[in-house]
Amino acid sequence: MALLLLTACEVPGVYRPARPATGGPYTFYVSPDGDDANDGMSAAKPWRTLDHANGVGFRPGDRLRLEGGARFRGSITLEGDEAGNARNPVVIESYGTGRATIAPRGRSAITVHDTAGVEIRNLSLVGDRKALREGVGISVRTALRGTDRLSHIRIANVEASGFQNGISLGAEKGAVSGFSDVRISDVSVHHNLESGLAFYGPVFDGERPAYAHEGLRIERVKAYANAGDPQSADRNTGSGITLGSVRDARVTHSVAHDNGSRSAADAEEGPEGIWVYDSTGVVLEHNRSYRNRTGSRVDGGGFGLDNNVSSSVVQYNIAYGNDGPGFLVYSGQPTGAHRDNVVRFNMSWDDARKLPEYGGIVAYGTRLADLAIHHNTVVMRTADLPSAAEARMRPPAMRLRDGMRGVRVENNILATDGGPLVAGESAYAPDRIRLQGNNYYSTGPWTLEWGPERFGSLDTWRAGSGQEVHAGRPTGSDDDLCLSGLVVRVPDWADARNLAPRCAGRTTVALGPPASSLGLGGSDYFGNRIPTTPFVGAARPGTGLRTASPCAADRGSRTQGEVVCDGAAMSRPPATPVPSAR
Repeated sequence: MALLLLTACEVPGVYRPARPATGGPYTFYVSPDGDDANDGMSAAKPWRTLDHANGVGFRPGDRLRLEGGARFRGSITLEGDEAGNARNPVVIESYGTGRATIAPRGRSAITVHDTAGVEIRNLSLVGDRKALREGVGISVRTALRGTDRLSHIRIANVEASGFQNGISLGAEKGAVSGFSDVRISDVSVHHNLESGLAFYGPVFDGERPAYAHEGLRIERVKAYANAGDPQSADRNTGSGITLGSVRDARVTHSVAHDNGSRSAADAEEGPEGIWVYDSTGVVLEHNRSYRNRTGSRVDGGGFGLDNNVSSSVVQYNIAYGNDGPGFLVYSGQPTGAHRDNVVRFNMSWDDARKLPEYGGIVAYGTRLADLAIHHNTVVMRTADLPSAAEARMRPPAMRLRDGMRGVRVENNILATDGGPLVAGESAYAPDRIRLQGNNYYSTGPWTLEWGPERFGSLDTWRAGSGQEVHAGRPTGSDDDLCLSGLVVRVPDWADARNLAPRCAGRTTVALGPPASSLGLGGSDYFGNRIPTTPFVGAARPGTGLRTASPCAADRGSRTQGEVVCDGAAMSRPPATPVPSAR
């Protein structure tokens, strides 16, 4: 799956009024009470319109300041001859009290084209009906054919809504490289048509992998209610945060929810909350993705590593209540570029609400290699789903399908209320897909699907498959680890403590170094140091119960009536670097 973005029309050349012949950098002010006949160089003598301000050729260190609390019609465009740098960026921001609002007329609010060294902060961007189809809140794009990336983009404390895409950064067709040193923080992108925040680049070449963008840091982004386009069946629409064609990127302490509800019913590709494609060296950590939807029968999940992703890590995240999988690892292209990825210390709770053909954690695809899935906790309650009532299908805690090799599934907690614990499309030999040290618990009938066979106990499956054995001795267990998430009648999905084991079990046989060849990282989901004693799941037994409520410090921070704080985010364990290889 790849992202196809339709970007706003090219902006025609504009008249540039004369700057002072000498001196600078300058700070220019704009206010509804100003006058375009002023020099615009003080809050006492501001310009009045964005159209006038847009005519200035900005130079390194210049600032354009819009009066806070005021609303401005029009848009701002920075072209290739207007450049700053990391030391002296061009800055667009509010002054005074509150955010200034930019309301363009059927186009993008701010466009940065073929240039960088730009910082945009403390603004609200609101699109109209035409901008919902044709505009971007902030469009940063390049068509340059050089190999050097344009450096230094900062976007902070910005809200973008009512556009085709909230914020997008891309290398257009024909471009070789895109942007580097990009920081996006404390941003809200919501009620846009096709996506909240998106990066994109040239078509991926598996024989000569190249990535348009490098050095991305995305922090504390809220992406919600980006509904998707019911008329666009030729591409996926309605995602929260999408990274395409990037190298060395980190998305952290961000939230994606209630996206994708109006995506096309007949689309072959669907939206996800937070996902990555055609990229390498990406970390998704301490994020929350929930209640994301799909209008079709595909995708609609929480997190995804899609086509051609390598050397990337998904850790310390929680997904719940999504239409599709909590965590999806998928390769649909035979490039061999999907490899060396890790999914660890995550939680999935009651995902695959609409699409039982997925599950809590799902992995499959063409030539997908060397995937590690370890220390995750999946709770899948499905007895009340329509698919179960109609005796059709109940989604499993984990689904494994063909096309993979070198897959290791270790020390996870997989828990259901009678649905399959694992659904394997084939009876995989351990040298292709190996399961060891996992906990498999069900409050209903114990069921595991392995190729054409269904097993009713861990012992019979172990004997019939060769799985859950290490050095000739059995591993894994079917113990009850006392997960509140299996029994709470009205789940508080925002409280990850419900997925922390309250007891250690009686016979759990987990793997620990050196039996496990997987690196563990520095902490569990709640930020507790990894012990030397082997354990299963995303959190050490009982640790979540000793942690203060993850939302206690953020009771007033809500979006659409939903708590947006996160247990992992509040405890802020140290970040773990991306491994170049396991």
